[in-house]
Order: sequence, then structure tokens, then C-alpha cells
Amino acid sequence: MRETREERPKRADARRNRDRILAAAQIAIARDGVDASLEEIARQAGVGSATLHRHFPSRLALLETVFLDRVETLCSQARELAAEPDPGAALVTWLRAIGTYAANVRGLAPSLLLSAHELEHRERNVTCHRKISGAGEELLTRARLAGAVRPEVSIDDLLTLVNAISAATERHADASAATDRLLLLALDGIRSPAPPGP
Repeated sequence: MRETREERPKRADARRNRDRILAAAQIAIARDGVDASLEEIARQAGVGSATLHRHFPSRLALLETVFLDRVETLCSQARELAAEPDPGAALVTWLRAIGTYAANVRGLAPSLLLSAHELEHRERNVTCHRKISGAGEELLTRARLAGAVRPEVSIDDLLTLVNAISAATERHADASAATDRLLLLALDGIRSPAPPGP
């Protein structure tokens, strides 16, 4: 069925509204955590509550979309970094990006896991974990081959480290800065030791 001219602007408006809601939700969740006010998100997006609920029928649906959107961004960043000439630095840059995001979401990932009563939600979380692990594995493999990382370090080790640090700094006044500082300290421990001198 051919789309009419009237339908095209409506669909474009709907996409713009959805994008504005997601942008406002990212900011609100970073500031207020997963309990951010949906009414405030709608207000900041310049839409009514009914419009927000038409796109995202529940809080969980909005949180999942915010989370999935960021996962895709992090995976895309990993693919770009895989072309960098310094594999060790590329891996650290990506882990720092994950740390910054984890520090800013303030309970988003745990909230999704705790709310995942339906199989569909559990499957989405597993899918997200696989995507992030796969993207990181490529960077880690390159860093290993370059001798920048200890051979026994796994991507699960690194993701666990990032999550643990971000959880520990969640209540800091500047959680992003605290996470980044501690992560850089911890990442010194994954580097391959320098070969002994002559």
C-alpha cells in the first residue's frame, strides 16, 4: 500500500518525538537514576505524557531502549577503535567509555536485570552481554597479539572489573571521574610486564 503525503510527515514527527524522548531520558537517568520522573522526561522532550507512553508503554520499556541504544553505540565505538594503530590504548579507551557510561546510568543495568521477569527481557539482557563481550573480545585479542595485555586476561575479567568499580563509585559526587581514575589504576595490572633488561 502506498504511503500518502499526510502519513509521511506524521511518521517523521513520531520518529523525532521518539528521539527527543530518548535523549531526555539519557540525561534524566544520568542525573536521577532509574527512578527518574517520566513526566519530567516528557516535559524535557517537549511532548505530553500520552506521547511518551505511546512510544514506551512502561518504564521498563523506556529503560531497555535507552540501554540497548547505548550498547549499540559502545559496540560501534569498539569497531572503530579496532582500526587504531595502538591496540593496547584502543582497549583502554573503550573500557573507559564503558566505565563512564556505567557510572552515569546509576542503576540502569541492575534495574533491568531485577525487572527481567519475562523471558523476552532476560533474552535481551543476554543478547546485550554477548554484543558487548564480542565487541570487547576483538579489541582484547588485538591487544594480546601486540603484547600489551597479559595472556590470561579475559573479556569477562575486564567487564567485571569495570562494573565493580562503577558500582563502588556510584555514590561519589563525581562518579564518572572516580570510576575513570580507579579504572586506570586497575588497568595497570592487566598490562604485560616489560621484558627484563640485558
